[in-house]
Amino acid sequence: MATMLLLPFRTLIPSSSSSSNFRPAPLRCSNDRQALFNRIAPVYDNLNDLLSLGQHRIWKRMTVSWAGAKAGDHVLDICCGSGDLSFLLSQKVGSDGKVTGLDFSKEQLLVASSKQHSKNCFSNIEWIEGDALDLPFSNGSFDAITMGYGLRNVVDRPKAMQEILRVLKAGSRVAILDFNKSEELLTSTITEWMIDNVVVPVASAYGLSEDYKYLKTSIRGFLTGKELEKLALEVGFSSARHYELSGGLMGCLVAMR
Repeated sequence: MATMLLLPFRTLIPSSSSSSNFRPAPLRCSNDRQALFNRIAPVYDNLNDLLSLGQHRIWKRMTVSWAGAKAGDHVLDICCGSGDLSFLLSQKVGSDGKVTGLDFSKEQLLVASSKQHSKNCFSNIEWIEGDALDLPFSNGSFDAITMGYGLRNVVDRPKAMQEILRVLKAGSRVAILDFNKSEELLTSTITEWMIDNVVVPVASAYGLSEDYKYLKTSIRGFLTGKELEKLALEVGFSSARHYELSGGLMGCLVAMR
């Protein structure tokens, strides 16, 4: 099984072409993590394709489907990185809808913006710098929310979930995609073996081995699917279910406000 390189928490900065929409905000994140995402931005997409054998595109489509975005909706992609989920959401909401992508890495957002310019159908996306722990939006602003590979590394997961709940409309859903912290010893062993023997060696070819070694530790410190469901319910979501993907290597938490 191939494992996935997608990395954790991010917050956004608008692209150079949308500086008029730039709303700076203080970011509650580690400087080294922010520097990491800026550093890997030029090869991030290539590594994701290579290390997941393209499977990340399937996981992301499933995540967008679970979020329930539909034509005309205003939706949010937190920790949007290079924009894959944002672009999929854009297709869902159509020309009458709006997508807001939020991340803390300027370089990742520049990559996302450059990809947007090559896709004329994605004119309904706004890129914003912001903090996942202090979202710059009013209560009940969004019809659906996605978050890809972000919750695992925020400095305060309950706060991040509370912010998602706050800006989500009643009856709407959030879908959070990330590595799965499996309760099965075999699955967790396979995941760690893949990181040590596939992810890090491949990343080393790009001079990024040190940047990806942290991945195993971050997964160990993450929450299991049951713990994610419990967290969502504790902060106020009405329902929560965690789905395991690719034999338990990945997972997606789907919660309704």
